[in-house]
Amino acid sequence: MYEEIKKAAYTAITELLDAAGLKAGDIFVIGCSSSEIMGDTIGKGSTFEAAKAVFDTVYPILKEKGIYLAAQCCEHLNRALIVERECAERYGYEIVAVKPQPKAGGSFATSAYGGFADPVALEHIKAHAGMDIGGTLIGMHLRDVAVPVRLSISKIGEAQILCARTRPKYIGGERAIY
Repeated sequence: MYEEIKKAAYTAITELLDAAGLKAGDIFVIGCSSSEIMGDTIGKGSTFEAAKAVFDTVYPILKEKGIYLAAQCCEHLNRALIVERECAERYGYEIVAVKPQPKAGGSFATSAYGGFADPVALEHIKAHAGMDIGGTLIGMHLRDVAVPVRLSISKIGEAQILCARTRPKYIGGERAIY
């Protein structure tokens, strides 16, 4: 099963990166319910191995492209985010003191915390694109204008995935040139 999860995660991340047009230094947020991946209700069956399968697949791809991963924690940590310290410092984000655990933060955020070189937690971020795996509600962490992106797949494991890229706001009305 974990190989199927990795294969779906690879397809999703590569298709979304192709559609999003991100560049080095951009931020990509992922909210991931390992419970939903395994066919359980969000928050009811956290599985570290499923979350790690997703993390171990997507993180190297993002890192190779110079894109920062922001791993969303679960609601027990108010959907805080785990990022590399370099990302927090580059964007001037305020670091908060918390370390995620599988049952308080979630298995995906715990995987990120263990897999990053210098992990820190943030309360707020404005990501350039993102993937919601299993209804984790990442919208609050995206820049203001989110654009849905449809992929060739709609699930990782049993979890529905919703993806988005962002774009700058159009301002100025009918006489403006974009």
